[in-house]
Amino acid sequence: MNYIDTFNDKHIMRTLALTMFLMWANNLIMNKTKYHLQDIRDFFDTHKIATLDQLKAALGNPARCTLFRKLAQLEYLSSYSHRGKFYSLRSIARFTEPGLWSCRSVWFSRFGNLLQTEEALVTRSEAGYSATELKDILNVKTKHALTHLVRCGLLQRKKFDSVYVYLSVENAVARKQEKARKVRLKKSFASVIVTNPDLAVEEAKAIVVLFCSMLNERQRRLYAGLESLKLGHGGDTYIASLLGMDLHTVARGRQELISGDLSSKRVRAAGGGRILQEKKRPRS
Repeated sequence: MNYIDTFNDKHIMRTLALTMFLMWANNLIMNKTKYHLQDIRDFFDTHKIATLDQLKAALGNPARCTLFRKLAQLEYLSSYSHRGKFYSLRSIARFTEPGLWSCRSVWFSRFGNLLQTEEALVTRSEAGYSATELKDILNVKTKHALTHLVRCGLLQRKKFDSVYVYLSVENAVARKQEKARKVRLKKSFASVIVTNPDLAVEEAKAIVVLFCSMLNERQRRLYAGLESLKLGHGGDTYIASLLGMDLHTVARGRQELISGDLSSKRVRAAGGGRILQEKKRPRS
């Protein structure tokens, strides 16, 4: 009996010790720091955007999984620029018509990350987009992401005058986009073709290129800007490709025409052109 009693006492003590340990562990878990949703809302109301490290520092260094669980409840956004390192809340963003929002040069999209945004914009576009056109809209490099979307079968692309234009993967939509793109490209040469209706588009292009080659640098820039204005959106890219000019030169000519800043008689801005070199004479 004494042996049995001793065994029972030891068993009771072990059970009691285990129970006490479990109660202590449970109490520790239940009393851990709580991160309230309102604290996160207040932080974003003040700062608008933040990195993950900034959020963790402001909220008392919660675990990563805890923080993302709370952010998900608030419908958070991650930036498509800066490698997605910035976060904000959908309720704070003020999206433009294309579905974009910028805060302190950090860009967000209602569609999600860069891949999702490019796919959505191309699919919804009237005439597709080239990589340069999308870069002007999104303010980030787009070529690699577009290539990835094509490889994954989420977009398709077609060449228009040596420039790849990205189209919807749905053939019915893509055909409409192709048609709109062709109409847009012909607009630039409307004035030449109207004068001679029998003139083919390729001949009109050749005439424009020849005419442009006879202009000085400033006149060529302004003429390219004028043709870009006729085309509308995407005109800079097409005219730059057609005339063999830099995209920024075409954009500059267009902006000069819009602003009316044509008073200067200089062909180039002060300091433009090659750097003068002093002629060296051999020593006697």
